[in-house]
This record gives sequence, structure tokens and C-alpha cells, in this order.
Amino acid sequence: MDWGHKIQEVVIPPYEGRSVQIKRGEHLIIVDVDGKQVGDFVAFNANDFGEWVSPVHMRASLSSLHLRVGDALYSNRRRALMRLVRDTVGVHDFFFPACDYWRYKIDFGLENHPNCHDNLVSALKEAVPTLDILPDPINWFMNNSLNGNGDYVIREPVSKPGDYVELEALEDLVVAVSTCSQDMAPVNGGKVTPLRLEVFESHA
Repeated sequence: MDWGHKIQEVVIPPYEGRSVQIKRGEHLIIVDVDGKQVGDFVAFNANDFGEWVSPVHMRASLSSLHLRVGDALYSNRRRALMRLVRDTVGVHDFFFPACDYWRYKIDFGLENHPNCHDNLVSALKEAVPTLDILPDPINWFMNNSLNGNGDYVIREPVSKPGDYVELEALEDLVVAVSTCSQDMAPVNGGKVTPLRLEVFESHA
């Protein structure tokens, strides 16, 4: 698909995070390069870092645990900061927090495993100097569902190589994405692989 003029392209290596700045009207493409790779995503209002995309407010505003094309990504002030324009996968999560030091320490007995919390904080260090708390992420391409008992079941992503989501910025934003670091559960299909961010000018 021809998205028009590409402004920026950033490859996120396995176990790392990267950030990009996006102007209102520009489009962000998040590409699952090899397939089955979750991307933990956070986004801040570039003109007011006290406002960010907030999954808990999204669940309330959308009345859903599922994201569909046309849905807005709502902020902690219940404003739409982005809009989901295209989606070749249709299976994502905005319920689970980012994995962190304590996740690997408590659940797996590991001290220094890479984690999305630290990856995102590192990626945002220069762009968001006043970061006091990391919001919960949207986990693009994460495949989980509720079973008959109301318990969450996490499965391998269904995303294939080259699958993507496309988001339109409705405000100037700072966005950070981490390649999910979980390699001891089926979250990423058993291994961690790259993601790619592409930013395009506004287009029809």
C-alpha cells in the first residue's frame, strides 16, 4: 500500500524500545517484521506530558476490551489522541501492564531480564524529561482472551510477517514502543523479534 511521503523509519531491535515524535495529522505504522511479536506502546501529548493514552479510560470510553478500526485511543483526560485507521491483525490487548523487573524476579526468579517497562522509560528519557510514571501500554499484536471461567488465557500472536496497525495522530505526540521481552511464555511465539515504526505525512 502507498502511504505517501515517509518522514521517518525506526527499527526496534529485540529486547529494546524506541520513541518517535509525531505531528497532528501524521500517520504511524507499527510493523511486525517477522510475525508473532508483541509491541508495548505508550503515547504522550507532546505539548502536555500530563496527558497520555490511557487503556483504562479507553476500556470505559469504548465499552470494550477489543480495538476495532475507527476506534479512538483515549487519554487520561478522556480525549481522543489517536485513531486506529487500518489493522491487518485485529487481535490486540489493552488490559495487561508492561512486563517489569518484578515480573521476572517474582514469577521466574530472574534478576536482570530485559523488560518493557525499562525499555520504554529508556526510550522516553530525552523526549519526556518530566516522566514521573509510565502509563500502562497498549500491547499491539498480543493474543489473549477470556475463557469460560472469566480467566485470561494468553496465546501466541496471530500476526504474520509484515502485518501492521496504522494510527492517525489527532494531536502532536511522543510515542514509544518496546519489543515485548517475554521469551518464557507464548506471548511472542517463543522468541523476541524486531518491530518497525514508520511515520508518514497526512494522507487521505
